[in-house]
Amino acid sequence: MTTLSYAAAALAFFFLFMLLITSWRGRLYGLLLATACIISSMWAATIAGLSYWDYSDPLLPQILEILRNAALTTFLITLLGPFQSGKTNKTFPRIRPAVTAIALFYLVCLVQTIIFSHAASANPDQLGSSFELLTWVAMAIIGMILVEQYYRNTPHEQRWGIKFICLGIGGLFVYDFYLYSDALLFRKISLDIWAARGWVNTLIVPLIALSAARNPKWTVGIAVSRRILFYSTALFGTAIYLLLMAAAGYYLRFSGGTWGTIFQLTFLFGAIVLLITVLFSGTTRSWLKVFISKHFFSYNYDYREEWLRFTRTLSEEETELRIRVIKSLAQLVESPAGGVWFKSEQNHAYQPIARWNIPYIDTSVEINNHFCRFMQESSWVIDLYQHDSGPQQYAAMVLPDWLPTIPKARWVVPLILHGELLGFVVLTEPRSTIKFDWEVRDLLKVAGSQAASYLAQYEATQALSTARQFESFNRMSTFIVHDIKNLIAQLSLLLSNAEKHRDNPEFQQDMLDTVALSVNKMKRLLEKLSNGNMHEEKGSLLSLDELLQQIIESKSFCEPKPVLNITDLNLNIQADSSRLERVLGHLVQNAIEATPKDGYVEVRLRKKPGWAVIEIEDNGHGMSEQFIREKLFAPFETTKTAGMGIGVFESREYVEQIGGKLHVSSEISKGTVFSVILPIAESI
Repeated sequence: MTTLSYAAAALAFFFLFMLLITSWRGRLYGLLLATACIISSMWAATIAGLSYWDYSDPLLPQILEILRNAALTTFLITLLGPFQSGKTNKTFPRIRPAVTAIALFYLVCLVQTIIFSHAASANPDQLGSSFELLTWVAMAIIGMILVEQYYRNTPHEQRWGIKFICLGIGGLFVYDFYLYSDALLFRKISLDIWAARGWVNTLIVPLIALSAARNPKWTVGIAVSRRILFYSTALFGTAIYLLLMAAAGYYLRFSGGTWGTIFQLTFLFGAIVLLITVLFSGTTRSWLKVFISKHFFSYNYDYREEWLRFTRTLSEEETELRIRVIKSLAQLVESPAGGVWFKSEQNHAYQPIARWNIPYIDTSVEINNHFCRFMQESSWVIDLYQHDSGPQQYAAMVLPDWLPTIPKARWVVPLILHGELLGFVVLTEPRSTIKFDWEVRDLLKVAGSQAASYLAQYEATQALSTARQFESFNRMSTFIVHDIKNLIAQLSLLLSNAEKHRDNPEFQQDMLDTVALSVNKMKRLLEKLSNGNMHEEKGSLLSLDELLQQIIESKSFCEPKPVLNITDLNLNIQADSSRLERVLGHLVQNAIEATPKDGYVEVRLRKKPGWAVIEIEDNGHGMSEQFIREKLFAPFETTKTAGMGIGVFESREYVEQIGGKLHVSSEISKGTVFSVILPIAESI
């Protein structure tokens, strides 16, 4: 038992030492406390080892115990005044004699122990002189006096941070006083008191650690995890509950007679069901979190954990972002429900856009409402309970009539981004009692701003998506109008020539062919509109020979009449016939319109390795390099009085879409050459 007792103490002090030293930031208090912990660990480990191997040399544990007491005493003296800011010049001169006397006392004790290595501190079967025992009692008394002075001289409002370490170190010295006083009285150290001493030292370690985490004056950054403390508390409470229930079940079995076993099993089953219900209860978990934060930590929140959870909730993909905004803010205050109102520029009001566990409220709030202006100007989180009890804190703000109709509505969190109120979130009463102080208010305010940025980005993305859909629709409409314009131009030209050539049989045949071609184009256009697909990516296998011949024939009535020159036959490509015909026909038509009637337009088809090259050349007025570079391929840029400026843009878009290239070379007053380079497809 002695071995286990002191081994546990050694491990506990060593663990605390590791916590202190790994997070030490150079503060003297933390260094002294870490030194006391490592010496205490070595002292307890030495006694555990001597006990296990049944070795009775007391010198080493006695020296380590003196050093441990000296380290704890130094730590307490340091806390009392010499190194406290503002107290160095006033306090230290008064306690200098006492400090000197204590230092000399410990030095004498150490020398005495080394010279006369004869005491009962480590070996209960041997007992030193009464003087030696008196020195151990004196060490304990000095420690108790220092603890009492430290607690007494600490302001009342700061005692919550040091009461646990005073209880721990004071308890350690009280137990030593009891041990050595008993030995001095009975001339023999009690084996039971000696064995229990290790467990007593083990129990004080959590008290020291807790004060180290709570006291900002000499802490070295110990961070007791809220999550570990939460689960440890839940586990500890569960264990106590099960022990009590087991004892009650045993009593029922013992006193229930022949029905005792039935009573016991029924009671234990009900107790376990109750335990599971409580453990999975959100209200219970919320109450425990608030209780731990309130009584074990100086701040209500572990901001790292809360911010990670807040960000994780906002980033989840399972639910809509608007719902996630409500949940992310609600979980900060353990609220089970809420709703969000967001700014609508169209209606000049804040409209409800999402709700979570509350009834739907179809009520908007005007932008210039007193309620919204107050949040815009003050950026305050509104506590409705606080408003009811002291409305003067919220100036002339008037709550909307619909707000009290939300069951248990508690907070209104403004969503402010770049100084603008984008909306607000209404949260209901939390599952457990939460003190609404500056910390909670600031956390909700900052979290509201972060949530506002997410909502603003979401709304902007939605607006951009809608704008892109309209852009796609408008672009499709523009191409349709462009195609219709070309058909109208062909039919108008046909109609203008009908007055001269209506009796000519060849013209009549050309007229019928042109009308039939126009009708077929419009039918294909309607088919694509009905299918909702204006652009086919691959299309079918086309013969460029036949396609170019059709285009030239459709332009045969134009002046100048285009000429087709095919150098290489049987060139096939993969494309949509109607779109490619429209693209090439547009380029040919542009060449015709840019060329005087006595000029020429030539369309050539040739092959180069892996590619089919279509060249459309004219000797028209040409274009400058700047126009080609800046305006030719820009949509809605045109030099024609009736043009729309999207023909060449669409031509390049589609040619590149099917893997080709479109090149232009031109000189003013000399002409232009459009080169359409398309990948050759294998014949099937």
